[in-house]
Formats: sequence, structure tokens, C-alpha cells
Amino acid sequence: MNDEATVNLDCIMNTSSNFNQERSSQVDLHQAWFNSTAGQYLQAKEQALYDQAVFDLFGFNAVQMGCMQMDLLRNSRIPNRYKASEFSEIPFKSHLSCCDDFLPFAEMSLDLLLLPHRLEFSERPHQTLREAARVMMPEGHLLISGFNPLSAWGAKTRLNNLLSKNQAYPWSGKFIGLARLKDWLALMGFEIVSVEMCCHVPPFDQATWHKHTAFMDWLGERCCTRLAGVYFIVAKKRVAGMTLIKPIWKMIPITSPLIVRPTQSNPTQKK
Repeated sequence: MNDEATVNLDCIMNTSSNFNQERSSQVDLHQAWFNSTAGQYLQAKEQALYDQAVFDLFGFNAVQMGCMQMDLLRNSRIPNRYKASEFSEIPFKSHLSCCDDFLPFAEMSLDLLLLPHRLEFSERPHQTLREAARVMMPEGHLLISGFNPLSAWGAKTRLNNLLSKNQAYPWSGKFIGLARLKDWLALMGFEIVSVEMCCHVPPFDQATWHKHTAFMDWLGERCCTRLAGVYFIVAKKRVAGMTLIKPIWKMIPITSPLIVRPTQSNPTQKK
């Protein structure tokens, strides 16, 4: 092996090592935030929403993309349930590692796809939605949860962008407004089935502050739902020109009455 080949091999090994270290650092930052007070609060709220939504959705194949800290398909009755992660070396069990803007699934192969906080951290969120539309079956369901920029969570992101250059998870994401996301889904052929809001308590790191402001969940659900920190969307894929074949439940009328007519006259009737 000549000196030039040796140098190139060393460069490749160093680049791979740096990439693995950076990826491991990102995973550690993600896990550290999910273990924080705000992270535990978000997990509890979103887990309840996903548990309720997936229970009544049926099909054969379901995939959860990202947020391996939560088992969002645990309440689903779909037989084939998979978890996909962008990172291959994580302390959580996943079935495959892939990017969300190029999903390794065939067209119209998934009945249920979960994208928890994927769009705001995707480099190409439009492409992520295109891939979701490609792999979804007609009448399949897409579940999305994202951070609301018009909330205290979004305000903290903007404040961190002004005061700090090193952005930690999740404040490094590009939060997408609910109205804009609805427009994107409509362009991709999705129909909005339902929208729910959660996490009205600001993302305090101190457990004491979080406990003192817990009443904001009760207040926000009744007065200021649009200012919640997280939105949760259930969308259904619609295909233009497709007509669903439904069973015919109408009773077929009997053409001839089943009445037995006498063939011979009874002598007693003549008397």
C-alpha cells in the first residue's frame, strides 16, 4: 500500500470516527432532555394522545419514525409494528435505521405512520411529507406531533436563538406553524381528521416552577387551546377518483308470496 492510499484511509477513518462521536453526542443530548422535567412532562402528554388515537386505527403495517424514548404504538392493534430511527447506535430498540426524507418502504405499503417531532428537525420537511404520502395506503392514517411556535415553547426557541449559538435539543429545531402544516398536508392529498393541543405549561427546567404552574393545563384547555406547546394531528390519505366499495345491506324483497293455495274444494264448505 503506497503512502497516498494510507493517507486517504486515515482520513476516512478519522471522518468516520468524528461522525460517530458527533452522532453519539446528539443521542446523549436528546436523552438528557427527555429525562428532564419538561421532557417527562411532554412524554406523558403525548403518550396519552397517541395511545387514544392508534387504538381505533386498523391495518397490517405501522411504523413509528423517531422518538424512541416513547413506545407510541403500544396501544395499537395492528399486527406488524415497527420502529425506525435516524441513528443506528442508540440505547433504545429499533427495527431499522433510515432517514425520514427517503423511507425504505414500497409505495402504498403502510397503513399507519407516526412522525413525532420529525418535521421540525428534518432538513427537508416537504420531502418528508412526500415520502409519507408515497408509502401510505389509500385511507391510511398519518399521525404528527410538533412544537407550536405560537406558545411559550416557541418563545423559548426564539430567545435561545438570540442569546446562544450552541442550540440544544429541542430548541435547535425549526418549529412549523399549525396552519402552514395543514396547508402542506392538503397539498399532499391528506385530509385532517382531528387536531388536539397539549402542554400548556411552559418548559421550565425546575420541577418546583413546573409544579406551581400546573394549573395552566386546566386553564389552557378551556381558554387558550391555540397557545399550547404541542399540536397533535391525525390525517387520512385521500386518493382522487377512488370510490370505496361498500357492502349492500338492503333486504331483497320477495317477488312471490309464499301462500299455499288449495288444489281441491272441501265438500263441507259447499254446505
